[in-house]
Amino acid sequence: MSVLLSDVVSGSAVGLRGRMWRLTASELRAAAVSASAEILRLEAVRVAVVDELSMRPDDQVIASRGVGCWLAANTMLQVRDGKKIAALGAALRPFPAVAARFDVGDCSFEHAVLIVAFCESPPKGMPEEALPRCIDLLLAAASGVEATTTKVRNVIATLERVFESDEVPPAEDVDRNELRIASTLNGRVVVRGDFDALTGEMLLSALSNLTMPTPAPDGTPDTRSAAKRTADGFTELIRRYLDCAKTGTDGGQRPHVNVHINARDLAEHRDCAATPTDDGMAVSDLDVGHMPWLGPLSVSQTRLLGCDCFLSTVLLDDHGAPLDAKPGKRLVSAEQRVALIARDKGCAFPGCTCVPAWTDAHHIRHWANGGPTVMNNLVLLCRSHHRLMHRKSGFVGKWVIRIGVDNKPWFIPPPSIDPQQHPRPANTTFKT
Repeated sequence: MSVLLSDVVSGSAVGLRGRMWRLTASELRAAAVSASAEILRLEAVRVAVVDELSMRPDDQVIASRGVGCWLAANTMLQVRDGKKIAALGAALRPFPAVAARFDVGDCSFEHAVLIVAFCESPPKGMPEEALPRCIDLLLAAASGVEATTTKVRNVIATLERVFESDEVPPAEDVDRNELRIASTLNGRVVVRGDFDALTGEMLLSALSNLTMPTPAPDGTPDTRSAAKRTADGFTELIRRYLDCAKTGTDGGQRPHVNVHINARDLAEHRDCAATPTDDGMAVSDLDVGHMPWLGPLSVSQTRLLGCDCFLSTVLLDDHGAPLDAKPGKRLVSAEQRVALIARDKGCAFPGCTCVPAWTDAHHIRHWANGGPTVMNNLVLLCRSHHRLMHRKSGFVGKWVIRIGVDNKPWFIPPPSIDPQQHPRPANTTFKT
């Protein structure tokens, strides 16, 4: 190791960024590995010192209500982290094999916590004489550069299954399952859940293909965060289930998203809300959609859903009482969707490679405004581009879709994208 490389590992980081240009790539890699090993060494030193101090507390430690709180008060650590350090030191005392591996830097702090937690609360079906062998297996999984938290947890889960008792393991206890769904004040929905391992496996398997990063046709990486991809995938999973699954009935019909709106409001959009009335306006008169579970829904979003929906018509009198109900019909038939897939091969928006299963049939001229549900008034759009055409802030009405002489959709961009507004063909170049 060169003198400069030694300084990098053992010296201060002040001014370091301006001096590292002298290091080669291999030296930088060596410095990163050495610094990581030094962190493990110092972490073990801190745990040992704090544990010794907890057994011989002085007035300062006693006044701080424990060594963990004292450590947090005198460092940049949070109280919870100080208590974790103190707790690990105490937990390592009965298990010298784990402490020895941790002290030499061959086991990280997090992995040591997992191992001692297992040792303190082993499976009820495990005999005492099996503990040393179990510790060896856990340390083997937690040691070396290939050690991962997932690997350690898998060994723990395996040992819990090997030494099964009459009690159901927490990971398999379906009685603990919880799912809470609540609406917020701004109309959004918060979902919190806690499931057994099998249910979690099914959910992750169902979401796996739906949450993968999807690069653009030019190779640009997917800019969505992992959380956003998961949310998009979860939305798509629910939509596919409601569209295709044998869901049974709920109140006499298959459960689905139900949106109620006046035909006038859907056709006239915001104009009717600005029209004064002689007898005032009730909440039920406002031009918004309404969902049975979560209440109001904007007309823009209602129109988006209305492009490709199952439509039921109910005639009402002047007081809002039903007079007649017509049989429901699907706006876009199965045959039309097959034809749209054959023509558009997925989302037709320029540059999009979204597959047909993730698309809606969009009415170029909305059916509530007299647009017919025919091939020359329909185009497949993914949910993102469908939303853009309906309500994306700053884009509503700027992208125009026309059916060309070739009987295929053409997209006319806004002047902000193309001042000449040259029509762009449907994006089928990257689809086969």
